[in-house]
Amino acid sequence: MIQILLADDQALLRSTFRMLIDSCDDMTVVAEAANGEEAADLASRHRPDLVLMDIRMPVLDGLAATRRICSTPELARTRVLILTTFETDEYVARALEAGASGFLGKDVTPESLLAGIRTVVGGEALLSPAATRALIDRFLSAPGRTGGPPRGSLAALTDREREIAALAAHGLSNQEIAERLVVSPLTVRTHIHRAMMKVQARDRAQLVVAAYQQGLVRVR
Repeated sequence: MIQILLADDQALLRSTFRMLIDSCDDMTVVAEAANGEEAADLASRHRPDLVLMDIRMPVLDGLAATRRICSTPELARTRVLILTTFETDEYVARALEAGASGFLGKDVTPESLLAGIRTVVGGEALLSPAATRALIDRFLSAPGRTGGPPRGSLAALTDREREIAALAAHGLSNQEIAERLVVSPLTVRTHIHRAMMKVQARDRAQLVVAAYQQGLVRVR
């Protein structure tokens, strides 16, 4: 059962999300937060699989709350999915820097939201090719921007792991990478996970961040 923490300052939206999520047999809402401070505290208390996080909230905003959650060792298995109406380039980049595993607009369909939750909890990044090819490069590779995790170096990767990490950074799915390299999706997944461990990345999104920050991939 996927355990989810809802963090949004609008009670009506939290109620709507709760009804949608609790209607699924494989997920449930374990707690609700009306601001970022509550979200961080409740995440430490409940240790959910995923926090569905708004950005604009009082007391502590969603980006700061995400950074706090993702930097807490005891919450290493908790993923953060940003869900907001503020779909600007810099919010996407800052959310990834803070440690978020995905980013969705509040106009997302119910089906896409539920699929997104399962994707992120499954260890994949929820990033569009446009985000990985343009937004991350624009903000995370900018001079003077140090960013957050991951802390490891891509120099530790094998040639194959670097190749697959680069393709992932361009927004390709495991299936698409497998088709391009003529290998199985399981082989791709294994290389991705080995690369994540070497780079000390929480998930695929953070591996993508590392690929851009360390110059493995750049947009032409």
